[in-house]
Amino acid sequence: MQKPAGTKRRSRVAGGLRMDPLEYWIEAARGPLFTVAFLVMLLGLTRHVVLQVTSLLLRKGCWFGNVAWNKVFEDTLTWAFPLRHLIAGTVVFSTVSFLFHIGVIIVPLFLADHVLLWESFLGIGIPAIGQGLADSLTLLTISCVLVLLALRIFMRRLRAMSRWSDYLLLVLVGLPFLTGFLASHPNANPLPWKIVMLIHLLSADALLMAIPSSKLAHIVLFPFDRISVLHWQLRPGAGDQVAQALYGEEVRI
Repeated sequence: MQKPAGTKRRSRVAGGLRMDPLEYWIEAARGPLFTVAFLVMLLGLTRHVVLQVTSLLLRKGCWFGNVAWNKVFEDTLTWAFPLRHLIAGTVVFSTVSFLFHIGVIIVPLFLADHVLLWESFLGIGIPAIGQGLADSLTLLTISCVLVLLALRIFMRRLRAMSRWSDYLLLVLVGLPFLTGFLASHPNANPLPWKIVMLIHLLSADALLMAIPSSKLAHIVLFPFDRISVLHWQLRPGAGDQVAQALYGEEVRI
C-alpha cells in the first residue's frame, strides 16, 4: 500500500535524522520479516508435499503409472467449483467458503502493490488487477469472514465441529484484508496510517507462517486428501484383490 501524501518518513532527534520507529518496523515487516515468513511457508508446504508423495510411493501396491491424470484434473475442477458436492444443510456455508477462497487467492497475488512486492522479491512480473476490483474482492472477503464466524458461533452443528484454531484462523485471514483496505483508503481510516500499515504487514507475515501448520495447507494438500483417483491409487487388479479378500473369491469390481 502506498503511503498517503504528507506522511513524514523521518523524525529529527538530537540534531540528527533517524528513521521513525513505526517506519523502521514497517520496512522490517515488508523486507526481512516477509522474506522469513515466505520461506517458512514455502519450506513447510514443500515438506507436506514430499511427505505425501513419499507415503504414497512407500505404500504397498501404489502405482503412479496407472493414474488417470485426466480424471485427477477433472476431480480437481469439481472440488474447486464444488457444485456437485453441495450437501443439504451446508449450501450457505459452502457457498460463502467458495467466495471466501476467491478473494483470499486473487487479492494477495494480483493487487498492484502486492505485485510490486512479488516482483522485487521473486524477480518475476505478474499481471495486476485494478483497484476497484481489488476493493470489491477485499470487502467480499471481509464479509465472508464475518459470515463464517457467525455460522461457526451460532450454528450448533458447526460450533460442535469447530476448534479455537478455526476461529483464530478466520481472524488471522480477515485482519490483513481489513487493515489493507483501511490503509488504501485514508478517508475511511480512523487510525494513523503507519499503525494500520504495520498491523497489515505483521498480520500478513504471521498468516504466511501459519499456512503450513493450519488448514490453509490444503493449498498443496488438496489433491492428496480430496482426489480419490490419486489418493487411493493401487496397482492394476489390486481393487479386485481387496474386494475378494473382503467378500469372497466370486466378487470383482
